[in-house]
Amino acid sequence: MLSSTDIPDRSGCMRVLLVAPPWYDVPPRGYGGIETMVAGLATGLTRRGHDVTLIGAGRAGTPARFLATYGRAPSERIGEALPEVLHAARAHAMSAGLAVDVVHDHSLAGPLYAPARSAPTVVTCHGEVEGEFGDYYRVLGATASMVAISEAQRRIAPDLNWAGVVHNAVDAGAFPYRERKEDWVLWLGRFSRDKGAHLAIDAARAAGRRILLAGKLVERTEHAYFDAEVGPRLGPDAEYLGEAGTARKRELMAAARCLIFPVLWEEPFGMVMIEAMACGTPVVALGRGAVPEVIVDGVTGFVRSDPAGLPAAIEAAGTLDPRACRSRVERFFSVEAMTRGYEAIYRRTIAGLPRRAGESRDLALPVN
Repeated sequence: MLSSTDIPDRSGCMRVLLVAPPWYDVPPRGYGGIETMVAGLATGLTRRGHDVTLIGAGRAGTPARFLATYGRAPSERIGEALPEVLHAARAHAMSAGLAVDVVHDHSLAGPLYAPARSAPTVVTCHGEVEGEFGDYYRVLGATASMVAISEAQRRIAPDLNWAGVVHNAVDAGAFPYRERKEDWVLWLGRFSRDKGAHLAIDAARAAGRRILLAGKLVERTEHAYFDAEVGPRLGPDAEYLGEAGTARKRELMAAARCLIFPVLWEEPFGMVMIEAMACGTPVVALGRGAVPEVIVDGVTGFVRSDPAGLPAAIEAAGTLDPRACRSRVERFFSVEAMTRGYEAIYRRTIAGLPRRAGESRDLALPVN
């Protein structure tokens, strides 16, 4: 444990090492919610005066010092074990000579090195915290301080070594704001049944609205789901556009009548929701996971408990104020707010202090 003389002052600079997953550039050129979040955090910490090193794959894309484990991100191998393990091993070797105060690890295998690190490790849980993922985080135990990305996620596994809750964020100013919308509906994501693309098509069709779908279709399971549930539903009123790049994705979000987000699992956050709202576009969603923490029902979108309620919500989305959507992101899901939340967690982790009663709520961004 670091001595008190090694602990940065609350107003002083911290030396932060961020470890991204290996699958996409940081920031990503297309799909990549975790990489988008890490890029925002690297930028936010650097702007606030901290000494930030980012280890990832591919090209440098943030103000932080960048070390690459792969010259080109191995996106086509996502789901394979070896790139993840090799990335973690290379990241650990690269970090051996770095003087840092805290390691913030966003990779899957990287936290296994936490006991060997001279600085404490913070881990953001970007996905599931149940089943084998939950078992993995429990095995890590006190070697890593866990951060939930929503209160909904933390409630699923309250026994994990939580250090706090910090919602993900985006730079709203980087997204095109548009008040005049077109008449079609948008679905964005990866083609997993949990993301509900088939429900999105059914709901848009029942509402008499055209739907455009853009998303990641790479892994075998994604192709199997697409072929079984999505492809047969496509037609003149339901079009698959492929995986949209960053600029195209933002154009689509800004123009759409609404984004539809009919998730069928306890989604721990959902970056695409705040990206759409940053464009002034409301979100129509099923109320699973963090959805009620992100969307203000009847103000920035509509939250429904059953797919049967989605068509009417799509129609009603046209009555909502785009400015309210944008303001929601600017107030509660800004990069600055996220950065402040992580700063607080870093400082307490470095000091070795236990979480105060109720602190996860203190560190979380405000909800509805």
